[in-house]
Amino acid sequence: MAEQQQFYLLLGNLMSSDNNVRKQAEETYDPIPGPNKITFLLQAVRDASAAEEVRQMAAVLLRRLLSSSFEEIYPGLTLEMQTAIKAELLMSIQQANPPNIRKKVCDIAAELCRNLIDDDGNNQWPEVLKFLFDSVNSDNVGLRESALHIFWNFPGIFGNQQQHYLEVIKRMLVQCMQDQANPQIRTLAARAAASFVLSNESNTALLKHFADLLPGVLQAVNESCYQGDDSVLKSLVEIADTAPKYLRPNLEATLQLCLKLCADTNLTNMQRQLALEVIVTLSETAAAMLRRHTAIVAQSVPQMLAMMVDLEDDEEWAQADELEDDDFDSNAVAGESALDRIACGLGGKIILPMIKQHIMQMLQNPDWKYRHAGLMALSAIGEGCHQQMEAILQEIVSFVLLFCSDPHPRVRYAACNAIGQMATDFAPTFQKKFHDKVISALLQTMEDQSNPRVQAHAAAALINFTEDCPKPLLVPYLDSLVQHLHVIMVAKLQELIQKGTKLVLEQVVTSIASVADTAEEKFVPYYDLFMPSLKHIVENAVQKELRLLRGKTIECISLIGLAVGKDKFMPDASAVMQLLLKTQTDFNDLEDDDPQISYMISAWARMCKILGKEFQQYLPVVMGPLMKTASIKPEVALLDTQDMENISEDEGWEFVNLGDQQSFGIKTAGLEEKATACQMLVCYAKELKEGFVEYTEQVVKLMVPLLKFYFHDGVRVAAAESMPLLLECARVRGPEYLTQMWHFMCDTLIKAIGTEPDSDVLSEIMHSFAKCVELMGDGCLNNEHFEELGGILKAKLEEHFKNQELRQAKRQDEDYDEQVEESLQDEDENDVYILTKVSDILHSVFSSYKEKVLPWFEQLLQLIVQLISPSRPWADRQWGLCIFDDVVEHCSPSSFKYAEYFLRPMLQSLCDSSPEVRQAAAYGVGVMAQFGGDNYRPFCTEALPMLVGVIQAADAQSENINATENCISAVGKLMRFRPECVNVGEVLPHWLGWLPLKEDKEEAVHTFDFLCDLIESNNPIVLGPDNSNLPKVFLIIADGVANESVKSEDACSKRLANVVRQVQASAGLWTQCVSSLNETQQKAIQDLLNAA
Repeated sequence: MAEQQQFYLLLGNLMSSDNNVRKQAEETYDPIPGPNKITFLLQAVRDASAAEEVRQMAAVLLRRLLSSSFEEIYPGLTLEMQTAIKAELLMSIQQANPPNIRKKVCDIAAELCRNLIDDDGNNQWPEVLKFLFDSVNSDNVGLRESALHIFWNFPGIFGNQQQHYLEVIKRMLVQCMQDQANPQIRTLAARAAASFVLSNESNTALLKHFADLLPGVLQAVNESCYQGDDSVLKSLVEIADTAPKYLRPNLEATLQLCLKLCADTNLTNMQRQLALEVIVTLSETAAAMLRRHTAIVAQSVPQMLAMMVDLEDDEEWAQADELEDDDFDSNAVAGESALDRIACGLGGKIILPMIKQHIMQMLQNPDWKYRHAGLMALSAIGEGCHQQMEAILQEIVSFVLLFCSDPHPRVRYAACNAIGQMATDFAPTFQKKFHDKVISALLQTMEDQSNPRVQAHAAAALINFTEDCPKPLLVPYLDSLVQHLHVIMVAKLQELIQKGTKLVLEQVVTSIASVADTAEEKFVPYYDLFMPSLKHIVENAVQKELRLLRGKTIECISLIGLAVGKDKFMPDASAVMQLLLKTQTDFNDLEDDDPQISYMISAWARMCKILGKEFQQYLPVVMGPLMKTASIKPEVALLDTQDMENISEDEGWEFVNLGDQQSFGIKTAGLEEKATACQMLVCYAKELKEGFVEYTEQVVKLMVPLLKFYFHDGVRVAAAESMPLLLECARVRGPEYLTQMWHFMCDTLIKAIGTEPDSDVLSEIMHSFAKCVELMGDGCLNNEHFEELGGILKAKLEEHFKNQELRQAKRQDEDYDEQVEESLQDEDENDVYILTKVSDILHSVFSSYKEKVLPWFEQLLQLIVQLISPSRPWADRQWGLCIFDDVVEHCSPSSFKYAEYFLRPMLQSLCDSSPEVRQAAAYGVGVMAQFGGDNYRPFCTEALPMLVGVIQAADAQSENINATENCISAVGKLMRFRPECVNVGEVLPHWLGWLPLKEDKEEAVHTFDFLCDLIESNNPIVLGPDNSNLPKVFLIIADGVANESVKSEDACSKRLANVVRQVQASAGLWTQCVSSLNETQQKAIQDLLNAA
């Protein structure tokens, strides 16, 4: 008994508000053996004489214990003890306990039950099912509540018996939802029904069978909201999110109810926002279904706008120097976010006509709140209504600009907001069409000295505008922009010294950076105007509240340096580096959330780009903090629904619902900084190459595990990008070091291709792997690697076909419409992009391993053959052919054994309606001639007339240019490598007439190589009688150089220069050749001679 008393004291201390007492209690509690914990906790829960909060605490701890350590503790208990625990729990629920304790005991029972369903779905605690049935039919309301609570908490409680009991479950829920005497039973039954539906979200038949429960749930939503309980409404939001199709038979009623609740100002803001959330969520999870109810959507739009008008008059607003975070619970923020989401979800075709008139009316309202809301609404819908707004952009912009001079500062602020948003959403069209009006309006608004908040926002809008502004458009305004920005900067620096205000200065510094970033070398004349003041800020703004200003100024200096280039920046470079180094040495004193960190890290990388190899000397100082930031480990936790209620998202936690009452939480602080740091490591490896070799080992050890860092896509992308770059850096250490490093990354890279969930990240990982294999070459993959890679690529190809089938099925769905088709097209593009990466990987393997990899390739052969069958979409055929092109190019003559699979389709594809397919086929004929071997000769003869047909087609030059040029190159390769298959005398004059190639630089090099062969061997057809063709040849060479089809590093540029020099030796011929060239072409010939 004494022990139990001590345990009660311990429980009391675990709840203490004194951190030290609590910590000490945790240290005493944690090491108690599991079985003892269970005994003590159970005893405490059942002890009616103990204080209620002690019993509650014991119940929470017992539930957590079963949730987190079930496997470690429970199976080790004796059978008697296991039986006793089950009996105790059921008994405890039946005792006369306070409702709170009873509820907590039900949670424990549900948790135990969840763990007692075995892998075959047998419930190892049959008594609990009997208890449920008895309780639900009992006269005791408390017992009925308990049964529903357990079922709500764990709707999978029936295990593999669920189908058998389906009618009973349904009857039980219906009966409880109709319990007229007890509203709390009706509420709980509705929550339990929702919970059951959610846990069976993919069982379509069951959802249909339970459809008639929805009216009862909706009734409970309505009743409970007016009792101040929004739990059933939250369940409805979850259904809209996870099982939206369940709502279809009663969608009209669901939407009407939500609309009614949202409009009722007697309810709390939270409840009204939740009701709106149902509609908005459906626009994201079941857009096509919702688009059939446009009338209701149209009624919900004014509701969102009405919420956005719900603003408070705040005298201090325009003077505020600290921007507090948006109040996410406020109606205005919720309304704006809902509008943004519903526009993206349903599309502008539906939303813009519904909202346009409302916004126009709001903008003419004498009350500033309506004008403010109208402008904010315009900002919110830009992304979703992109196409439709683009058509009337002129009208919108002219109207919005009027409000830059509205009498109310918050309306002017909202006008800046709309301009900034449109500058991003509609770039670069917006900049091209409205640069003069917008720049002058923003500069004028920035002069609003008495309203710093408006000034700052105008500066922010200017940043958005210049970021995406094409350089030639911005240059004419530089004088005026710079003059304004300089005047404001000087004035605000004074204010900072006198009053300590910094808001506008923070923005203006970034505006200057943005202008410099776009203007590049055109910013040089203004460099000296800004640099001294900026350096002054970095030196002197050392107080904690100026951290952000200092960070942004560091960013600005490095961006200006990058813009004006090394020559202009060099005199300041070492002073700036010293300033940064000084911050760097204080780096360890910076707090983790210090905004300077990420600015610092990015500034270093820019300095690296500016200084190039000279940056190496700073690496020892830079790398420590950079590695520290890149190594940040986020705080994560696995929580169940009960714990979740104690942690709010504003403490920097974000949650992912894992279903089954479990959530995964992650504290997001530091994640963005980590991603930036990883990107910068990539930048150093890229810029410094072998100069970075000292650090390759520690960086590779950091990066390889980050391929599995699922909390942030950017981190995984950086990790993938770094792999081939690090190998390049490590090359200087010799093959052994390089191979060791490759072995360290290879396994994880291959596995990541198989497991990466995000398609954008996946394509980066695949691309990196292919680059690594090309870099390492033959022998870099062992048998296990090949086996795993083969399995993964096979799975990717099978998934590709399966996804196409699923999309076909969606086209048969009753809600299919053109917007659905748009999103299916997007999915299709994503899929094809992954297919291109499969092709990249195969290319790297074929080019490294040649013929000996063919036996491995055979496991994929049938899938690649399937890609080129005539019924597949053109992209499939294109990439299937590309893969066979690689087989011919790298694995001949053995490739011929697969000829039966690809030769006919390849030749037929020369006349395909899709230019991309024609291009892949023509390239294939070229490599057949060059590498294929004698077996391919008859096919080379057969292909020639088809190639000529494509080249001579009427539309050969337009969007078909790449296909046409590949055909021209292929004809050249036939004459060069298989002259016996071609009547060269007949074809060659035509071929010369088709040169030079302009678009396809790689093929252009092949054609020039062949041209050099022909000239050097004095080919009579090329030179013509008495060299009369030479002017034409000169023209081809000049165009090729002017077009950059011939680069100075190509071997053929030296050969071409020699040809030109030989002609130079004969004065008359030279004059004749040069006189037919225009100025650009003559300069090109001169460049060729100078370079070679």
